[in-house]
Formats: sequence, structure tokens, C-alpha cells
Amino acid sequence: MVRPPLPPIDTRIERFDVAVGGAAEYLRGAWPELREVSFEIGSLPRETDADGIPRWKVDRTARRIILFRVPIERLGRLHRVDEAQRRMMIEGEVFRAAADYLDRDPWDLGPDRFRFF
Repeated sequence: MVRPPLPPIDTRIERFDVAVGGAAEYLRGAWPELREVSFEIGSLPRETDADGIPRWKVDRTARRIILFRVPIERLGRLHRVDEAQRRMMIEGEVFRAAADYLDRDPWDLGPDRFRFF
């Protein structure tokens, strides 16, 4: 007797990891300055900053960007609560963190991504 195949494990944390990984790979391919940067995921920041609870931390000397999952998920505002909107919100935070690392505007990081003509 063979039992049926089990569905893959699909948790909110895994979906967050996939969204961060996809955006990070896109940015590494588009920006040579980010190829050696480590995109890491932390659950919560240790302290607040002047703007409140940070969504990410940039460490240029160690070439690290740490994205904090809980503030991104809990404090993000979705237009509609579904997986596509959630993924776009997470990817947007990755772009903002990378832009902070590069000292650029987030819209400069993927200019061809938004051209549909």
C-alpha cells in the first residue's frame, strides 16, 4: 500500500523567503554593486530608530542587507489581501533596502521592469 503524495510545505515564512530571494536575484543581476551583497532575513530588529520600527538594516562594511520579516509583514499596507499583493509588498521592501544600500532611489533600480511598451 502506498500513501498519496503529501502537498509541499507552504508556510508564510517560506513564501517570504521566496519573495526576498527572487527580488534579490533580480537586483544582483541588474546591479554589479549588489553581486557580493548578502541578503539575509531576520525576524525582528533589536531596537527602534528615529522613524519607528525598521524594516531592514544595511551594513555596507560587511556587505549585508538584513530584512526583518515581522515588521514587513505586520506593518505593510496591502490594497487587497492576497498573495500577489503580499509578494509585491515584500519585493518593494527588498528594492527599498537595496536602494538604501546603494544610496539611490528605489525606482532607479528596475527602470526597465516597468516599461510595458
